[in-house]
Amino acid sequence: MDELLHYVASILVDHPDEVVVESSTDDEGTIVLRLTVSEDDIGKVIGKQGRTARAMRNLMHAAAEQRQQRVNVQFVDA
Repeated sequence: MDELLHYVASILVDHPDEVVVESSTDDEGTIVLRLTVSEDDIGKVIGKQGRTARAMRNLMHAAAEQRQQRVNVQFVDA
């Protein structure tokens, strides 16, 4: 899951070497993915009115659903 998010985010940003995805699991078994990008790239990852972020979350939810899992994507600026 984290590799997919890392791949998509790396394509969108100007500094792909600064993309970091941290993965953990909460008490309910939901996978929590924390995406950290360069301060200059946070706008590219979020997009206008959050459309890019919403699309990335939808993609991750679809991938998780195929594995019968739940996922939560959080965006963190460095």
